Amino acid sequence: MGMPSAEDFVARIRSVVGEHDGPIGLHEPEIGDIEQRYLKECLDSTFVSSVGAFINQFEARLAEFTGAKYAIAVSNGTVGLQVALVLAGVEPGDEVIVPTLSFIATANAVSHAGAVPHFIDSEELTMGMSPEALRASLASMRREGTALVNPATGRRIAAISPMHTLGHPVRIEEICAIATEYGIPVVEDAAESLGSFVRGQHTGTFGLLGVISFNGNKIVTTGGGGVILTNDDALGVRAKHLTTTAKLPHKWEFEHDEIAWNYRMPNLNAALGMAQLDRLPGFQVEKRELADAYKAAFEGFEGARFVEEPAGTTSNYWLCAVQLDTPSLEVRDSLMQACHDAGLLVRPMWNLLHTQRMYAGSPREELDTAIDLHASLICLPSTPRLGRK
Repeated sequence: MGMPSAEDFVARIRSVVGEHDGPIGLHEPEIGDIEQRYLKECLDSTFVSSVGAFINQFEARLAEFTGAKYAIAVSNGTVGLQVALVLAGVEPGDEVIVPTLSFIATANAVSHAGAVPHFIDSEELTMGMSPEALRASLASMRREGTALVNPATGRRIAAISPMHTLGHPVRIEEICAIATEYGIPVVEDAAESLGSFVRGQHTGTFGLLGVISFNGNKIVTTGGGGVILTNDDALGVRAKHLTTTAKLPHKWEFEHDEIAWNYRMPNLNAALGMAQLDRLPGFQVEKRELADAYKAAFEGFEGARFVEEPAGTTSNYWLCAVQLDTPSLEVRDSLMQACHDAGLLVRPMWNLLHTQRMYAGSPREELDTAIDLHASLICLPSTPRLGRK
């Protein structure tokens, strides 16, 4: 294969996104009249904090859309993942298996739960956790009673937290089957995958719990925010309790029955989220049109290809991406520099978690595929309106 042409690379992106005044961001929120109307209604109600009609409606709509029995809205995806891990039984001193190719929140949530991330490889097909690598890792652990223990550290393997990369579903059914075989709960990091499905089932609903993010750059935003999903009755009730300071219901008394968190999403953020959910069907259509346009634009491009959704899945294409045929940080960065010089604010994948200074000493398996993916993926401008015809 020849060296990818930076000039041609920029031209193919530009053929999709067109000319704009100023730089084209990676993923910008779309705020319009409907958002302003919902926000004004919330402000007029004066219920702008952690109670109000919008938060209740937002949770109900998320449960309906994802098919989860419970949807508990929280202040951001990271705290949602932390609480979900605790609800799954993760305790201080445990280990949680996570992909090294992920945003820092995946590992930080494990740390905030008092546990230690155990890094595992990804696969090229989905860019997510490799079921084969997971099985090999779990097979190397030893059984101590009902616990599965890492023989190298003596710590219990308490949970598995796969992440759906860029909105493309991981092979979650296989991961959950392996986890069940070993008696380990799955907590899905579905932060990027609102609107992504595997054979008609929404991501975040395969494991014991799942978490979606509504950060400003997500397909739907509440400014900041997230949601914990679960089909477990006890965990659904407990998730709401723990994220609302564990306050016992009473007309006036402030009685709390355990140490908990004040992680509730404010009603004001939920109002923004309600407006965004109204627009979600349109966003989904535009995202797929944008992905189709990028796919066509990169047909025949020498040295790289457009990343398509895995077979059997429906991706939200949160971030469209291209993958170099040959991993190379030098080539990747030269292409990105050319894009930035042209006002196209592309970005690489996150620095691998096992290379972050806080996690350099954490346990890990062989990570060759993740290393190659990090050196070969470039995320393209993916704001929904770029796909409008």
